[in-house]
Amino acid sequence: MKPFTYERAASPADAAARAARVPDAKFIAGGTNLLDLMKLQIETPAHLIDVNGLDLDTIAPTGDGGLRIGALVSNTDLAADARVRRDYGLLSRALLAGASGQLRNKATTAGNLLQRTRCPYFYDTNQACNKRQPGSGCAAIGGVTRQLGIIGTSVACIATHPSDMAVAMRVLDATVETVRADGTGRRIPVAELHLLPGDTPHLETALEPGELITAVVLPPPVGGTHIYRKVRDRASYAFALVSVAAIVNADGTGRVGVGGIAPRPWRDEAADGELPRGARAVTARLLDGARPTRENAFKVTLVERTLGAVLNQAKG
Repeated sequence: MKPFTYERAASPADAAARAARVPDAKFIAGGTNLLDLMKLQIETPAHLIDVNGLDLDTIAPTGDGGLRIGALVSNTDLAADARVRRDYGLLSRALLAGASGQLRNKATTAGNLLQRTRCPYFYDTNQACNKRQPGSGCAAIGGVTRQLGIIGTSVACIATHPSDMAVAMRVLDATVETVRADGTGRRIPVAELHLLPGDTPHLETALEPGELITAVVLPPPVGGTHIYRKVRDRASYAFALVSVAAIVNADGTGRVGVGGIAPRPWRDEAADGELPRGARAVTARLLDGARPTRENAFKVTLVERTLGAVLNQAKG
């Protein structure tokens, strides 16, 4: 691990301002992803700004009946919150499907959204990776691609986003609140937070330099049956080959999102309208334009079958 300097932030605005002023600065909270990347010298921040002392670790109701989740709320506390379990069961189930209890105790809401890909070529510093070193190429293309993306990818990157929680947040139409380096705040729909790779896969989110996530806001609950189904190579502590997050109403309408197949949580609202017609119709719309490789073409079928299982479960 390369040497770095460290300080504790006094406020969210202070943290954002300092991060913008100091070259190669990073925020650190739970550190469950960043520290691993630093040990491998994939991330080499010159300066760490500790945000753990900020008052961002509470869950509070909003005026319209939703919930505001502080950026530092742990995954464990979020999954266990009675309001989340009652009104946003999809989110609780997605969190419990990810990682181990020890990691959930440390991982934070904002950190979960911002975790980086687990593409093996990104983690192997001997391989070319445009995320890790822009312009170096993508060794994954033409390599082992079983775990990698089938839609939303580009000729520069086929990595997937690893978060289970983010898929649920996307289906719930959450909004991210931030503070920028100049002290102003803004709200970013989760649908717009994660960028597609295009020619710049190293640019992964819509956040500006120094911009700090302070909360994630859930709109009022929508009811329906909340289901999160994750298919993986082993029963626990593994990232999804395919995951399906769905809210299904009694009349067959609802919402659906998919993880494990794209550089961001994958949802197409037009596909939601196909839910009454069944899994095949939804999958055809959701994966229109997919470009799987020979090794991961099975994911197209796996999405359809997993969604079919979810719809059967919703029917009881």
